Amino acid sequence: MSQDFGVNQGLVEEMFLAWAANPSSVDPAWRRYFDGLPESDWPQLTSAGSIASPAPASNGHSNGGPVTSSPAVSRGRFPSGLFRLPPEAENVPTATAASELQARVAALMNAYRVRGHIFAHLDPLGRREHQGSAPFVEQYGLADVDPSTVFASGDLAGPSELTLAEILDRLQETYTRSIGAEFTFLEDPEARTWLQESMESTCNRLDLTRDAKIRILTKLTDAEIFEQFLHTKFLGAKRFSLEGGESVIPMLDLLVERAAELGVEELVLGMAHRGRLNVMVNIMEMNVRDIFAGFDDKKAEMHLGGGDVKYHLGYSVDRNTACGQEVHMTLAFNPSHLEFVNPVVEGRVRAKQDRRGDHQRTEVLPLLIHGDAAFGGQGVVAETLNLSELGAYHTGGTIHVVINNQIGFTTIPSDSRSTRYCTDITRMLRCPVFHVNGEDPEAVAQVVKLATEFRQRFQRDVVIDLYCYRKYGHNEGDEPRFTQPEMYAAIDQKKTVREIYVERLVESGSVTEAQAEEIKARRQSDLEQALEESRTGDYALLPISMTGLWEGYKGGKDDECEEPSTGVSKERLQELLGSLVETPDWFKPHPRLKRFVLDKQQKVLEQDVPMQWGTAENLAMASLLADGVRVRLTGQDVRRGTFSHRHAVIYDVRDGRRYTRLGHLTENQAGLEIYDSPLSEAGVLGFEWGYSLDSPDALIIWEAQFGDFANGAQVIIDQFLSSSEDKWDRLSGLVLLLPHGFEGMGPEHSSARLERFLELCAEDNMQICNLTTPAQLFHALRRQVVRPYRKPLIVMTPKSLLRHHGAISTLDDLATGSFSRIIDDASVEKSKARRVLLCSGKVYYDLVAAREERNANDVAIVRFEQLYPLREGEMQSILAPYGDAELVWVQEEPWNMGAWYFLKARAESIFGKEIRCVSRRESASPATGSRTAHNMEQSALLDEAFE
Repeated sequence: MSQDFGVNQGLVEEMFLAWAANPSSVDPAWRRYFDGLPESDWPQLTSAGSIASPAPASNGHSNGGPVTSSPAVSRGRFPSGLFRLPPEAENVPTATAASELQARVAALMNAYRVRGHIFAHLDPLGRREHQGSAPFVEQYGLADVDPSTVFASGDLAGPSELTLAEILDRLQETYTRSIGAEFTFLEDPEARTWLQESMESTCNRLDLTRDAKIRILTKLTDAEIFEQFLHTKFLGAKRFSLEGGESVIPMLDLLVERAAELGVEELVLGMAHRGRLNVMVNIMEMNVRDIFAGFDDKKAEMHLGGGDVKYHLGYSVDRNTACGQEVHMTLAFNPSHLEFVNPVVEGRVRAKQDRRGDHQRTEVLPLLIHGDAAFGGQGVVAETLNLSELGAYHTGGTIHVVINNQIGFTTIPSDSRSTRYCTDITRMLRCPVFHVNGEDPEAVAQVVKLATEFRQRFQRDVVIDLYCYRKYGHNEGDEPRFTQPEMYAAIDQKKTVREIYVERLVESGSVTEAQAEEIKARRQSDLEQALEESRTGDYALLPISMTGLWEGYKGGKDDECEEPSTGVSKERLQELLGSLVETPDWFKPHPRLKRFVLDKQQKVLEQDVPMQWGTAENLAMASLLADGVRVRLTGQDVRRGTFSHRHAVIYDVRDGRRYTRLGHLTENQAGLEIYDSPLSEAGVLGFEWGYSLDSPDALIIWEAQFGDFANGAQVIIDQFLSSSEDKWDRLSGLVLLLPHGFEGMGPEHSSARLERFLELCAEDNMQICNLTTPAQLFHALRRQVVRPYRKPLIVMTPKSLLRHHGAISTLDDLATGSFSRIIDDASVEKSKARRVLLCSGKVYYDLVAAREERNANDVAIVRFEQLYPLREGEMQSILAPYGDAELVWVQEEPWNMGAWYFLKARAESIFGKEIRCVSRRESASPATGSRTAHNMEQSALLDEAFE
């Protein structure tokens, strides 16, 4: 049969020429056609490599038609009889049609990769809106194409040619079965290609041995039997059951094993309360007898006034893996504030990595387990995600696992988020997300493998969204059917995850029902025995603390720790200051930097003149660095300092090149980190608190831009920093520098809310200072590291005092002595004083100026530099010489704020007499927005103090 290609003739000729030059350069369908074409049917080629025009017929007609000079003929068209197709090729589509179909197939493959997750079978309850067959075949016009039609498979892993049916089968297996993958938006082409090939080459299935399947079954059994055992033995007790999401346990087990194979030596885990007890026993290998003792709660006297509930506690263990590696695992303590543990875990991981010298960040892995409602709902999640790729906070990628119960407490997803998935918040990072059906443990195993390998290979975050359900309400005593009757009607009909997996294994011949029951019976028997032993032996659910890095440090009572000498020899200080003012030859400072910072510090060095706040602070850090103590300082604008007082890092005025002055002190100085942080309080402070938990031997500082903004991290302050020792026996030496002081800057730039910190003070849990001299800051920072006592240090730092002519210290002040909790007034004859003004912080200098102005030499001014812990004996010994002089507390803050309420509550035991307060009148807002009004208030306050 002859073949005329009509209007496509020219294209066919071009394809033939391309095939003649290189057969692999044309589409496979046409390559097969040309390969099978007898040479006798080939068109005639000219010496130039083009197709020759057919010779005209002798009767003046070509093939029965008139001879023309049409463009087709002059191009060398395939005439009838010159280019014939074999009969079986009559249905080969034209080139345009073939190319179009191939393009449709390529679009089909892309659609599955991009949107296949929407149609994946993820929900164990079968309630997802789009769960079912993907409509891509119809959308791309392939519904009527013979499934046996062969197409080029392009970049689809596997053979280069597949039938349409085979392509569809691979795509559906990979992207719409039990795993829905979101990865095509990854900006790194290598990572995107690696994930695509890893999934498509296996059709997203993990080839598991029988032993591996038995291990999964065993872990599922452990999870299920543990929950059921607690439910029957401790009726009505809260435990925040994992039932419905038991696949978490084999998932974490596989994750630890694979991570160890890939070089992970430590793993820090953060999670909320759902499933926490199960994880502690079946992953962290905690003695279940201690858990049972916690439920029995027979030793209440051990917990009076302290401790925490079972499902908030942490734990650490050295776990031996199947590959022979030992992994140190830490479960971070966590309050009920769910996601706020996230930055804490990241900080702990970074500290461990820094201590190890793990600069590739592959040896210590952060693992965060979230709830679906909290992951999309709590802002600290976004803050923590934003830290992931920043130099100050990068930990080499976090593995996120969402236990997706598809409900909050009683709130459904449509009321709790504006996005399809609870994980859509992670799109800010362009990281892969694997949605997986929790009823398919082997699919869970596949995504765990992918996630762990991705994190170790690319050092980026990765998310596993484990679709499951919650068998009971928010807790075991809650009735969920009040608000979700349909959902729980479906749950009530469900077999357990373990039962479904057993059926699957029995069907495949991997295990018998008897073998599965034997595993279950053995676990049940182990728990029965453990419960009996817990009630006859000496077991208690108590935190283990002060081991490892923390040996040699202590918390407890303040009066049990002596004040150390914190001075540094004057010669040493001069050497360090010389290093601070010296800049490299290439560096050209800003003229004002040179005049007001470098030149002034040079005068301190050469002429021994007094120094200001920033110089003393730099010398405190420099002296510690030179002594081998690591220093980490973060916060908004800390390299320069919000008020341009620090200049620890300076910039060349011509090209902005940075020079870190504190990084060039001595050859053997300790490590230094100074980072400007993002505009975040909760995430950043949580990170630094976590960092301090693994750095008892370092000075860790977070500085707020203004102290007023610290309340953006109130959860971290309340639930972690102030209470961790009392709840969890966990100490921290973290320092908070909070700019504070009333200077007419308005209600949001005046107060670090001193009263809130004092309200949190009890049992010597924190140190609260409001300092008045540079030397005091120098000694306070050094004291924080020099003595073994580890408590958070909260410093109300100054603003105007940074350059106040009276707020100065000398090198001798730094070289001698130590920190002073109270500074007496040496300028007043004590026996003649009629009044003693007690104060703290900046207002001291206003009082001194007012006294001089009024010539009130019979009024003493005593400074409380440390407001907590208070040492009553020391205060009484300082105040005793003043006899019957009136005691007046003076503060800039309104009467209902500041330190007044705190001191008034303790006045009788501290002072032994009545004390009154001079302050601004009580106010709902800390300060006025009018500078003139501020001055009027300040003047009235001073008048009242001296009236």
